[in-house]
Amino acid sequence: MNLNLRNKRALVTGSSAGLGQATAKLLAGEGAAVVVHGRDRTRAEAVREEIRADGGSASVALGDLSTDDGAADVARAALADGPIDILVNNAGFYRHVSWADATPQEWADTYNVNVVSGVRMIRHLVPAMRDRGWGRVITIGGGLAIQPMNTHPQYNATLAARHNLAVSLARDLKGTGVTSNVVSPGAILVEATRELVTSIGPSRGWGHTWDEIQANAVEALIPNDHGRFGRPEEIAAAVAYLCSDYAEYVSGATIRVDGGLIRSAF
Repeated sequence: MNLNLRNKRALVTGSSAGLGQATAKLLAGEGAAVVVHGRDRTRAEAVREEIRADGGSASVALGDLSTDDGAADVARAALADGPIDILVNNAGFYRHVSWADATPQEWADTYNVNVVSGVRMIRHLVPAMRDRGWGRVITIGGGLAIQPMNTHPQYNATLAARHNLAVSLARDLKGTGVTSNVVSPGAILVEATRELVTSIGPSRGWGHTWDEIQANAVEALIPNDHGRFGRPEEIAAAVAYLCSDYAEYVSGATIRVDGGLIRSAF
């Protein structure tokens, strides 16, 4: 299937690792010129070189999206080689804290990074997409937006806000040729996920080998129809579809990539 991404330029925020890295690499593999974003030059440039080594086109934009100046720097760097046709708002963070430890400042900081940072990039890049009559905005959300856990409430709430703003943006872009959608991952096996479940697995009786720990961790935390964690490439594939001409009629939608998550763990 040809996704027709050649001659398109894509900025993937937070793409020096994890889901963002997988997305940047897949979009580049489909022919898009990708802008790799991060705050660490070494890591971002490493992803750029991996893409180039595979025959893809990539550049780097460095900056902290949690500030107006940092976001403006990223936008300028991303636009240096031409217009951005595709914006993947992936960057974000969370701390695993309880309600008691989630202070008002923690809420404000998490909201700024996970929500307002994406808004900053939308404001910088989407008006030109509207003027050109084509564009794609994909927001990476998450299942906790709909089925929040009792922990890290500040993070759960920002995911819900990300879902909400993406649909509101889609309504605002009606008739422009620009779409806005959400990809909502379940629990994805990135390095931090593996480290977490491996560290707590033995004490919770989940076993000692990775196969044992994964099966039991999934059953305890994220029971789903496939009995495993998702892979970053599976999220990237959903993003790539939404970027393509095949998704022209899809806007304001949320695509769940969670293995058929049955319930949240509490």
